[in-house]
Amino acid sequence: MSKKIISLTEELVQPIVEDLNLELVEVEFVKEGKNYFLRVYVDKEGGVDIEDCGKVSEQLSEKLDEVDPIEQAYFLEVSSPGVERRLKKRSDFERFVGSHIYVKTYEPINHEKEFYGDLTSFEDDLITLMVKEKTREKEVQIPFDKVAKANIAVTF
Repeated sequence: MSKKIISLTEELVQPIVEDLNLELVEVEFVKEGKNYFLRVYVDKEGGVDIEDCGKVSEQLSEKLDEVDPIEQAYFLEVSSPGVERRLKKRSDFERFVGSHIYVKTYEPINHEKEFYGDLTSFEDDLITLMVKEKTREKEVQIPFDKVAKANIAVTF
């Protein structure tokens, strides 16, 4: 049910974000406590502001009212993906080469399943990270299809 709602929402919101020169990052439909949330994350070069989110929310809300795909009551939230933006698509990894990221894999690579490092390249579906191991750095290559979760990692 939730996948169907996500898919339909992506279909409805894609033309809206394109018209506003925004990027659709992710759509999620989740239950938290007794409430349901339909969350739409959008972005653009330099980041989105409250006005961008408001325009998407207003236009998407009208489309959702027309189609009415969600039986239960829910809250629609449109926002920026934040500083720890998720990386899901191949284009995300290409775009954020040079960034410090976190990657969790489905299965161990070199006996590890979690990596923090600088994304040095993304070529041929291979993520290359420069990770620190104690006092030295080493290169780790992770196949794209082994990634369970990845996001920008904030460093202090």
